[in-house]
Amino acid sequence: MQIIVEGWRFIYHSYCVANQFQLLEMLARPREQIELFHRDMPYIDAAWETKISLFDRQNETLLRSIKGPAVNQSADVTLRIYCPWDFSASSSAQTWVFAATEWGIVTSSVLQAMGVKSIAQTPVNSETKIITPSAWSKAGLIRSGVEADRIAVVPLGVDPEIYYPLSGDRRQSLRQSFGWSNYFIFLNIGGQTDRKGIRPLLKAFAAVVDKYPHARLVLKGSELLYPSRDEIAEACRVVLDDAERARVLARLIYTGSQLSFARIAEFYQAADAYVSPYLAEGFNLPVLEAAACGLPVICTEGGPTDDFTRSDFAQRIESKLTAVAIGGETLFILAPEWEHLSYLMQGAIEQAGWAAKARVAGPGFVAENFTWRHAVDRLLEVMVGDRNRERMDKSIFEPIIL
Repeated sequence: MQIIVEGWRFIYHSYCVANQFQLLEMLARPREQIELFHRDMPYIDAAWETKISLFDRQNETLLRSIKGPAVNQSADVTLRIYCPWDFSASSSAQTWVFAATEWGIVTSSVLQAMGVKSIAQTPVNSETKIITPSAWSKAGLIRSGVEADRIAVVPLGVDPEIYYPLSGDRRQSLRQSFGWSNYFIFLNIGGQTDRKGIRPLLKAFAAVVDKYPHARLVLKGSELLYPSRDEIAEACRVVLDDAERARVLARLIYTGSQLSFARIAEFYQAADAYVSPYLAEGFNLPVLEAAACGLPVICTEGGPTDDFTRSDFAQRIESKLTAVAIGGETLFILAPEWEHLSYLMQGAIEQAGWAAKARVAGPGFVAENFTWRHAVDRLLEVMVGDRNRERMDKSIFEPIIL
């Protein structure tokens, strides 16, 4: 199968992360199965420029070695994985677009970037098909007017050679190098925006450290993509009183630096629990990465993480599906209960047995179900299946020659 991928590479945007790992997995397949081409598309923001290599030298070289397609080259499939979404037909036999919805709908900002007022004004329900990473995201696309049979759910994955639990001695050595040896470390990775749940997280953490002052909250943001430091400061002002703010800021550890995937994996490997009280997500890959590294996970109930978390390594924060009016449109969020989050965070400190169980159950579950090999297997399955259906449909109308 010839595949032309049109997308982003070499930054830490979620679309780019998924694209790069999928490309590497495709490159690992026999050429008889996949012949791969890649066309780099412009970033939304010209300021997005990663100063470091996200991968090791071997994988970085592999990514840069992918041939570009000719201007009007056709293939079996063109897969687009960038924004704004482009649902127009390509020169290939099939056109697939990766599209994820976080807010329960396709938002007006996304529509504006595409130059339309409604998703129905695009060719989304023509011959183009959509790849989306979760049932939650699919529901948001359908709610906005995309026909259900145009959408295939293909979950994201992890690379188990990067994301895996460390042995006891290596983990303790890593914690010591970070200065975490004497603390219980809660970790959250991603843009520290309201959508990611920074406000309930800070509020819950303020209650936790009132009882357990040795707890620390490590936040890894991305100043390249989001003003995470400013978002954290604003959240502290809004949701915490003076006493809570003093407790939290004394125990808050933040970095917004650009780091490689291997370096970020060390955060998961050294922490004690991963916490993600998100309001709106399309998939939430850090939760899956944390589970692969053996971390017990605390995340919002009812969203995309329901697809890939289980009770033996994850606990879900009670939440309420809520319609909210923002900027003249109705969005759908999962409002996590910060009191329940605080209860679960305290339980993570108190229940060492759960952490020990998660260190085995999480990596095993992910390795069996949610690696990038599984993701690309599913991707090829839907593409090949669609191609076979097209052939079958065409054969119905072929004349019978006697």
